[in-house]
Amino acid sequence: MLPIGDDNSTRRMVPWVTYALIALNVLVFILELGSGDAFIEQWAFVPSRFLADPLGDFPTLFSSLFMHGGWLHLGSNMLYLWIFGDNVENRFNHIPFIIFYLMCGLAATFAQLAFNAGSDLPNLGASGAIAGVLGAYILLFPQGKIKVLQAQQVVQVPALMVIGLWIVLQFFSGIGSIADTADTGGVAYIAHIGGFLAGILLTFVFRGSGRAQLAGGSTPMIDRR
Repeated sequence: MLPIGDDNSTRRMVPWVTYALIALNVLVFILELGSGDAFIEQWAFVPSRFLADPLGDFPTLFSSLFMHGGWLHLGSNMLYLWIFGDNVENRFNHIPFIIFYLMCGLAATFAQLAFNAGSDLPNLGASGAIAGVLGAYILLFPQGKIKVLQAQQVVQVPALMVIGLWIVLQFFSGIGSIADTADTGGVAYIAHIGGFLAGILLTFVFRGSGRAQLAGGSTPMIDRR
């Protein structure tokens, strides 16, 4: 199932932050393509390097959230942000939403750091932050419907099903990655899980901003997050 949209009938504001985040991710990726491996090595988050010099490597905590490992990595992340981000932004309002998004991204990064502190691989991607958005969505819109492309037709399925399948995949893949100590590039599943859990917890904090109501209310070797 490929999600392609959701119900925006209750949206009351233009999701400028969501659009800006998508645009910034695309622009950074284009810059990344034009600058080569040196750009990735400088601006991606490298666990061992960060621990050796936290202050000097501090900017990579944020720059890495807007970098991607390929067109598919970028496209899938932006698709989920476009579908789910606007509704969450509508509930939190613009400024709280961007703070929420960045906090989820940081939580994802530190979750991955906790399990791969000695890794020399560049970590990059928006998946951890977007996982946090999914965590918020599942609480704020428990009855939400998602349009998915299935075979050659578009059908509506519960958002819980689409996000639930994603959760199961991340959980079991994450358990496997804990035992994998080899320095091989791949998907940073622990970052996904960390971002998702942070999104759920932070929703209880950010629900007071805007109109947020919980349920009951309506390429190099890298770790890709």
